[in-house]
Amino acid sequence: MAATSYDVLIIGSGPGGYVAAIRAAQLGLKVGVVERQYMGGICPNWGCIPAKALLRSAEIFHYIEHAKDYGLVAEKFGVDIAGVVKRSRGIASQMSNGVGFLLKKNKVEVIWGQATLTAPGKVSVAATDGAPKGALGAGEYTAKNIIVATGARPRALPGIEPDSKLIWTYFDALAPASVPKSLLIMGSGAIGVEFASFYKAMGSDVTIVELLPQILPVEDEEIAEHAKKRFEKQGIKILTGAKVSKVVKGADSVTATVETADGKVQTLTADRLISAVGVVGNIENLGLEKLGVKTDRGCVVIDGLCRTNVPGIYAIGDVAGPPMLAHKAEHEGVICVEGIAGKHAHPMDKLMIPGCTYCMPQVASVGLTEKKAKEAGYEVKVGRFPFIGNGKAVALGEADGLVKTIFDAKTGQLLGAHLVGAEVTEMIQGFVLAMNLETTEEELINAVFPHPTVSETMHESVLAAYGRAIHI
Repeated sequence: MAATSYDVLIIGSGPGGYVAAIRAAQLGLKVGVVERQYMGGICPNWGCIPAKALLRSAEIFHYIEHAKDYGLVAEKFGVDIAGVVKRSRGIASQMSNGVGFLLKKNKVEVIWGQATLTAPGKVSVAATDGAPKGALGAGEYTAKNIIVATGARPRALPGIEPDSKLIWTYFDALAPASVPKSLLIMGSGAIGVEFASFYKAMGSDVTIVELLPQILPVEDEEIAEHAKKRFEKQGIKILTGAKVSKVVKGADSVTATVETADGKVQTLTADRLISAVGVVGNIENLGLEKLGVKTDRGCVVIDGLCRTNVPGIYAIGDVAGPPMLAHKAEHEGVICVEGIAGKHAHPMDKLMIPGCTYCMPQVASVGLTEKKAKEAGYEVKVGRFPFIGNGKAVALGEADGLVKTIFDAKTGQLLGAHLVGAEVTEMIQGFVLAMNLETTEEELINAVFPHPTVSETMHESVLAAYGRAIHI
């Protein structure tokens, strides 16, 4: 018989939930996970992984289109959107199954259903559709510690609610039946610009509408402007300081009223509209209010060790607030269960969490932007190095990029790093490690970077901050 009582019971099997479960099992705790719909949560099923699969197809297609630039000949090629989606969904299924395998390997019991906290240490699970045959399901369960890891869902604006036909969320955009000839995207955060890149590559006429003055609002202004110019060069239309105030649905199109900051009003008609205006935590119908768990603006309030204001109840990942990133959720899962197990867990420093956007070109960053560093009172040294000065980038045909580093002029502390260009999402981790190790400019300058690699731009950017760049 399976247990109904656990040391740790986790609600949600997403990146935060399943990582917390595995780490708790490693520490010898009896662990259960409640999942209502998707093993592995949104990330591998309807988020990070299938989106990257789509973008990889778009990238391959882009290179085929530009075969001539590489001295190659490619003929009779095109887009098979059904095949692109099939590949993406297959990868999503593989990832989801992999999470199930890892939980089983670590002897974590999975309970299928909708969880509700009924009292301290008590969870009631109601049956939901889609549970695997023979799986644990509806019933009453108890746990010494309960971790809420229920993730988030797309935010819907009043009057512009997604309908899966004309107005899409990222769920709909991940599995289109066809490529729309024209596409309007509300929001230029990571989700918005990634889908802009994908659908532009697939042949859509894409327009982005962003409420704030710059696209990619959380990024350094200079990096965001560089990305904007690249997007516009590709033919993506961008309206910043603008909002969609009204949407009228037609038979097979939408017409949006767009108001700009200077008071001008225009109408834009497109086959489809993607609403990418952020996400909101899944805090409803969990019993949190009844138990007095504090929430704020749609998220559960936690301390540095993921504890809520109610003893024995924790929250991790998107439901616990920004930044809403899978790797942040995973790390919080580890911090949370190590604290539960009595280990010396360290609160997370959110400035050390990297952000990656897989548009074309890619954008990656960690730490303070130049503006925020100055606002914080730092005297800064800023280094910049363009990809055009890097031999590997030129050889790849990817010479349009930039690495920007920000240092405390007094101590040499690396305060932030911001990159735009090919494969920068793979490069940013070098700066993440440097910041975690409290590396100064001297150590980065003295490090030997391999040649020829695009990572040499990172070294040159550091050198540039101190007037020592070699290749510009």
